[in-house]
Amino acid sequence: MHVPDGFIDAPVSVATGVVAAGAVAVSLRGARRELDERTAPLAGLVAAFIFAVQMLNFPVAAGTSGHLLGGALAAILVGPYTGVLCVSVVLLMQGVLFADGGLTALGVNITDMALVTTVVAYAIFRTIVKLAPHRRRTVTVASFVAALVSVPAAAVAFTAIYALGGTADVAIGKVFAAMVGVHVLIGIGEAAITALTVGAVVAVRPDLVYGARGVTGRPLEIRSSPLAPAAPGQVARADGPVADAARAPEPDDARAPEPDGAAVPAAAPKRSARRVWWAGLAAALLCAGVVSFYASASPDGLEKVAHDKGIDKKAEDHAAKDSPLADYGVKDISDARLSGGLAGVIGVGATLAVGSGVFIVVRRRRAAAESERG
Repeated sequence: MHVPDGFIDAPVSVATGVVAAGAVAVSLRGARRELDERTAPLAGLVAAFIFAVQMLNFPVAAGTSGHLLGGALAAILVGPYTGVLCVSVVLLMQGVLFADGGLTALGVNITDMALVTTVVAYAIFRTIVKLAPHRRRTVTVASFVAALVSVPAAAVAFTAIYALGGTADVAIGKVFAAMVGVHVLIGIGEAAITALTVGAVVAVRPDLVYGARGVTGRPLEIRSSPLAPAAPGQVARADGPVADAARAPEPDDARAPEPDGAAVPAAAPKRSARRVWWAGLAAALLCAGVVSFYASASPDGLEKVAHDKGIDKKAEDHAAKDSPLADYGVKDISDARLSGGLAGVIGVGATLAVGSGVFIVVRRRRAAAESERG
């Protein structure tokens, strides 16, 4: 859904640029409350992972493909404010390095793909987890529904922006129907990717999932014989299993009620997120460097609708069209597989570096502010 230059006129592009700048400024401030010493590096990884998975276009209808937008995934994993920043970093890197999404349309893309998807998805996610039973399965189901709705919501937002500043004379009703129709299908793919990713992380490290805080209930348990003595740092339960106190419990005021006979684990030091970080990086590199070669070559939802409805009549060449990485390939490398894979790896590395840098700085500013108050 990357909007290219020329689709939206200058006044509306400027207005959405102001909205995007404001959203980023507010998110930088809000992210200070969401990030800590472990999650700041993970937030950079989330941005890199979204970049990688966005390269994996999947077919959704005849001649049309879709790809992850990532707002729901980022918001649930690292928080809504940090999520807006994650997707914004991805869009910036795509526009500057890969000529994907117009530079004059960057404000449109951040407003639509970062702000709208994140806000809508996280609002739906929090509503579901508040109303549903506090279980890990609830987090996965809520992730699926939130991601599913966020994609057509972005399509509606684009249609509204186009109604205000579209450069081609096109019937808005037809644009709305086409955009929402195809993006409902794309939303199913988005929902599946989001739910699988969130579910995988929740299964092994629920403490690292921002949206799971206060929802997943008891920490993970290590089953052992009822006759085995509890090891140091562990609390024996009345029914036999031993709860591993090395996994940090959720705050007492946010935890779901413990089952009868279960002891509440004692507080314990925070666990390192290093293994999760390396696993996530490996997955991102695999997606961008290898799996992306097998992605669908069909135009994505917006490209298809723009071509069919005449929205692209006044599309302009990208300012970075001569970038050595334009169109996700490395210039002067003739082998398509090698060129695309190398471009993907470079993109993951660049997004990881920029994203991690931003989030580490935000975290340090929070730490400095806390030190001054203390």
